[in-house]
Amino acid sequence: MNQTRETYGIDIAGVHRELELFEVKPGLRIAILNILGDTELVEACAEALGRKLEDVQYDVLVTAEAKSIPIAHALSVVTEKPYIILRKSYKPYMGDALQSETLSITTGEPQTLYLDEKDRELVKGKKVIILDDVISTGSTLQGMRMILEKADANVVAEAAILTEGERAKWSGIISLGHLPVFTE
Repeated sequence: MNQTRETYGIDIAGVHRELELFEVKPGLRIAILNILGDTELVEACAEALGRKLEDVQYDVLVTAEAKSIPIAHALSVVTEKPYIILRKSYKPYMGDALQSETLSITTGEPQTLYLDEKDRELVKGKKVIILDDVISTGSTLQGMRMILEKADANVVAEAAILTEGERAKWSGIISLGHLPVFTE
């Protein structure tokens, strides 16, 4: 069944997108940015974020799977900095992985983030930028911070393509734009 949804138009890094609105709980809708497969938008955002991060001294980009992986990869190419993905499920090859729990607004379910044992040494004592596609409630951001603290990393900045919700709450985030939430 093809349902026409209301959209919210936004220009990000010179690229226009119509983001579909989805109800995440009664009376609350959010505009969904899905960069998976959107090469034009991902590359434009990576270039724009790369410029915004030029004055930040850091060693590694860190993000959580899965929707923000394309921006982490593209930004890594632009900045020539490595990136690490915090996983949402544990696999035996991850060894002595660190973990923290978070609650995502898009799933409404608790999620656990894991830092692979092999990646622990890549962040230990390093200057790290936390990266996400959209920062909404901040729960994934908090989960990433908790793991990186356990790994003895130094978070020097937090960045996202967009922030969402209460704009003042995200004033410290390096981003390319902001999304409102839609209440009825």
